[in-house]
Amino acid sequence: MHENCNNETVKTSHPSKKMAIQWRHVKVKILLTGAFGNVGTSTLKELIKRDHQIRCFDIPTRANKQKAKKFRKYQSKMEIIWGDLRKISDVERAVKDVDVIIHLAAIIPPLANNRPEVAEPVNVGGTKNIITTIKKQTKQPKLIFSSSVAIYGDVRAKGFDYIIKTTDQINPSSHDHYARHKIKCESMIQESGINYAIFRFAAIPPLDQGTDPIMFDVPLDTPIEICHTLDTGFAMVNAIENDEVWGKILHIAGGPECRVSYKEYVGTILDMMGIGRLPDQAFGNEPFHCGFMDTTESEEILHYQRHTFSDYLQDIKKYYSVARIFARIFRPAVRRWLLNQSPYYKAYINSIKEYIHNKKKRTLKSKKKITPNSTKTPKLSQ
Repeated sequence: MHENCNNETVKTSHPSKKMAIQWRHVKVKILLTGAFGNVGTSTLKELIKRDHQIRCFDIPTRANKQKAKKFRKYQSKMEIIWGDLRKISDVERAVKDVDVIIHLAAIIPPLANNRPEVAEPVNVGGTKNIITTIKKQTKQPKLIFSSSVAIYGDVRAKGFDYIIKTTDQINPSSHDHYARHKIKCESMIQESGINYAIFRFAAIPPLDQGTDPIMFDVPLDTPIEICHTLDTGFAMVNAIENDEVWGKILHIAGGPECRVSYKEYVGTILDMMGIGRLPDQAFGNEPFHCGFMDTTESEEILHYQRHTFSDYLQDIKKYYSVARIFARIFRPAVRRWLLNQSPYYKAYINSIKEYIHNKKKRTLKSKKKITPNSTKTPKLSQ
């Protein structure tokens, strides 16, 4: 057990956490960018539980405004600034008079990789605007920046059980623009002279993840470590209240009980959704990031690893309890639609069709070589 900043006793599901942790009980004004995204919403929920002043910053999309409505009853604890990271004036409004910035806002894959010219001004340019604005403040706020496991690239060649360390070589995949954006941001932050903490996130799947064609780009033998979105938000808020994080680069991931192969990960989730596992041929084998991450230091400091992979699966099962019924009823159609989203499965089917076509051609060609005379019974000599 430990205490949070409201002096409430909080249980942790991890049996190994028996030590009491005393957080600093200080009221802080927080700017949370990307407040209505996956990790943003989890962080916001945790911030609301504690005695902080919260300023949310996000783009005014319909989806974000719908999510914001769910937090209307907490108006006394939070304010919302709708804006655009690319506009320095919007960033200046957001940063004014805050103590800590949790910078989660970013354009993520697949859009970040498909349209890097759209993503980079937000991911890199927006972060640059935040740094510039921080340096203009009389009292400079601290910055917590969310980076990614993507910067390490594909680590499969190092072995399935390889543990990535923060000191490992940065080696993004050739097509991974998102990883390069994060690398540029890390470099800018470290060279800026501001007070920072950089957190490199593992895969953090949302509960409402649905199905996305990017799922087919991950090789099935990829080692994947998730971190429950609630644990990630918990880590972000604990970081505010702990002086040990500043100036550090830390991994945020779920720990040993959140490590599986991608084949097991995607297969189990599809089972939970009622769709069922898809053929191996639906998945690619091009370089892709993810891997098991060393979280020894971050867990010692932040004590955030409360959920396992099994816990996440139970949450998925609960979330899709109704949808799973319909998925099972229409399972053949759903599977056909889903497989049609995979370029790898399409290529596989086309290769089979081509093989059958070529085989038929060879058969017809061989039949044409058989002449009528060759079928006559030969005369016996007398």
